[in-house]
Amino acid sequence: MSFGQGGPWGGPGSPGQDPYGTPGPDPYGTQTPDWAALADASAARARRKRWLMIGGGVLATAAVGAIVATAVVSMNKGDDRASKTDASELPAPPELPTESAAPEPTFSSVDPLPPPDPKDFISSAEKDKAPLSADTLFPGTKLTMGNRVYQKGATTRTTNCAAAAQGALGSILAANGCDQVIRATYSKDGVAVTVGVAVFEQETQALKAKAEAKDGIASLSGDGVPTFCRAPSVCRKVTNSIGRYVYFTVSGFTSGKDVTESDKDVYATGDDVAEFTFRQIFGRGRTQASAAATAPAA
Repeated sequence: MSFGQGGPWGGPGSPGQDPYGTPGPDPYGTQTPDWAALADASAARARRKRWLMIGGGVLATAAVGAIVATAVVSMNKGDDRASKTDASELPAPPELPTESAAPEPTFSSVDPLPPPDPKDFISSAEKDKAPLSADTLFPGTKLTMGNRVYQKGATTRTTNCAAAAQGALGSILAANGCDQVIRATYSKDGVAVTVGVAVFEQETQALKAKAEAKDGIASLSGDGVPTFCRAPSVCRKVTNSIGRYVYFTVSGFTSGKDVTESDKDVYATGDDVAEFTFRQIFGRGRTQASAAATAPAA
């Protein structure tokens, strides 16, 4: 017997054989393995693992779905409870005061009276109570109209209306009830103008005297102004009225030269003084009307 050659190394009962000679497991690896059985066992294990994973996913999905469904049901139940809440269970709105503690403003149903008309106060002696004199009608020492400045000369006031007029005007003033005549003279660059204001009790008398007026007011010299506009000199004369006042102007050259239509300086001087006189008279009415409007009720 030599070692290294194959052959049965043992009899019955030897390792690797059963007592009847049936081949057993080969402890030395000399027997070929059953590859088909092994493959089937591996595939079975893979299928079992896959089904376990699928089953676990289904269970997890079902659990999440149950949780979401429970939450939705809970929310719906809350909405149902909110929608079914009785209005009587809601908090009541705060109560507002029905009446204010402060007194409410009241308005008169009577329309307010219109403001007084300034002309009403200079149309009759009854209402025209403001002080009247040469100083109130012709204040200051100068007269400024625009960029033109005139020096004020002599002033005078007389109740002998005829003495302050020339020609027929004196008798006309007296016949219509003239109360007084106030005069003032202004001059500039050799041109002078005298304005005379005849005062009546009522506007109707003044309008009648204005309509009948002839000739003109007598010029007033003095205080640096020589005699001017006396016959036979030709001068410009203007007559106008407002309320119970009639005002006259006579304007010309202090040199005695006759006035012609081309002498614009003479016309401008007469117009400026006439406009200033109108403003002064109307200003009397406006001042008295304003005082009457703000006076307390009697």
